[in-house]
Amino acid sequence: QVQLVESGGRLVQAGESLRLSCVGVQGDNKMWAMGWFRQAPGKEREFVASISRSGGRTKYADFVEGRFTVSRDNAKNTMFLQMNSLRSEDTAVYFCARARIPIRLTPAEENEFNYWGQGTQVTVSS
Repeated sequence: QVQLVESGGRLVQAGESLRLSCVGVQGDNKMWAMGWFRQAPGKEREFVASISRSGGRTKYADFVEGRFTVSRDNAKNTMFLQMNSLRSEDTAVYFCARARIPIRLTPAEENEFNYWGQGTQVTVSS
């Protein structure tokens, strides 16, 4: 069984930073790529970032524009998303997910992930 739990979301002002965490409380995720998605009110869930199982490769959505950094600590079964220069349009529920196929380096499509956390709310006030 695999269980992912996100944390770190809260209300911040535009321009501030947040660090989200995704802990694998059940199951060992080191053999799978991981990813972050987000869903804003009234919108579909969208890809934010993904990281290969070793952490050596990453992929980002265009809207990130160098503001976010995804990383992982396999010894702690944890993935992070450092978000800087936050904007009001970054307001969303952020989800972490584990890739469906172990060999996929940096997946970016929702159907490439088969385990999801419950999400953590990030609200950016302007």
